[in-house]
Amino acid sequence: MRWQCELSSAGRAVADAELLFPAWIGMGKASVCSNNTLQTKRSSVVWRLLLTLLFVKQASAQCRILRCNSEFVAATLDLGDGAGGNARYCSALRSYALCTRRTSRACRGDLAYHSAVQGIEDLMIQQRCPKTGPTSRPRPQAPLSSHDGRPAGDTCNYNRSFYFREGRLPSYFHCGVFGDPHIRTFQDDFQTCRVKGAWPLIDNNYLYVQVTSTHVAKGSNATALTKITIIFKNFKECIDQRIYQAEINNVPAAFNDGSTNGGKRRGGNSLTIGGQPSGQHIEIHAVYIGTTIIVRQSGDFLAFSIRTPQEVANSFSEEQDLQLCLSGCPSSHRLPPLVSSASSLQTAKLKCGSELPKEDIYFQACVFDVVTTGDTNVTRALAEALEDARTLIPDVERLHLYASSASTNSIALPALWLIFLLVTAQL
Repeated sequence: MRWQCELSSAGRAVADAELLFPAWIGMGKASVCSNNTLQTKRSSVVWRLLLTLLFVKQASAQCRILRCNSEFVAATLDLGDGAGGNARYCSALRSYALCTRRTSRACRGDLAYHSAVQGIEDLMIQQRCPKTGPTSRPRPQAPLSSHDGRPAGDTCNYNRSFYFREGRLPSYFHCGVFGDPHIRTFQDDFQTCRVKGAWPLIDNNYLYVQVTSTHVAKGSNATALTKITIIFKNFKECIDQRIYQAEINNVPAAFNDGSTNGGKRRGGNSLTIGGQPSGQHIEIHAVYIGTTIIVRQSGDFLAFSIRTPQEVANSFSEEQDLQLCLSGCPSSHRLPPLVSSASSLQTAKLKCGSELPKEDIYFQACVFDVVTTGDTNVTRALAEALEDARTLIPDVERLHLYASSASTNSIALPALWLIFLLVTAQL
């Protein structure tokens, strides 16, 4: 006897999702299919998604809908087919919805994103889930308290805490802002921005960084950093709140209150600041959150670089989603590729090549700045930005980004593997 799966056109997309994620099966009016038919249709869905990811250009390299999808799948894997309507499943759905809202700005026009949003709404209605309530799991808190059996001295040492908890060293993000300004985001996207005024670079549970930019020249669209403000938020077991500010010709090697550490608490020395005699370069080591920050002045530019654990960078709420290091500058504030005369470009390339032998994003940024400002001294600023990145990125292969890959930081291949692994595990 041949089994048939009759679905209305409106139900086909939901059915495909059910085939990929068994936790969805059994909700609403599902079709009745044999195991062989389900396997066949699952394979069909897999290959349709794989081909879509291979041949459809992503709407935005920063859209993180795949991460939202995978987190939802992970949260519901242990619920089984009887998950419908229970509190844990509703919590997972609310977490899924929250994740999509956090990435909504970067995902506009992305088909996978809009399909997920509609699917969440349908599932919330089918399972009678209230829109408000607990989520499946809170965002991770970076440093752990010392009552878990770990030596008390490790509380204010993030790397040791993480290793004790996970059995490995943490993964890190790097962000750099330099020049006109150019931004290398946590996802290694590279952008040149026109962001006049004050903008948040980082805003999470432990750290807030704001930069202020002004126009570099009259009639120019390009801007440069003229002020950097960093707030290390009060962390009761380790540090008092500390604020650091740097401006052009004033890069102090101390916090605003004159201190050089995190205060008199037991872990006060887990936050320290130090500078070079030149007075134009400081480093801040926040050991309690595993973070290192470099602030420097090069010519008339300030520059900022950070290395921070992924767990710390991701510890933010929905209201904190505007972060240039996280998502880059808004599309309306991004400058287009440089257009200039051949002679100007050649002169700029020769000058930049003397300091930056590899034609990577730092070289391209140098060419942009020389042509835009007419100041050949900016080559030193870009060379120093590369040196800061070299200090903060231990993986040499990640250090040099090239324009073809950095501008559209591809997520297609990881996406293919994610879907392949998720689906083959269920077949």
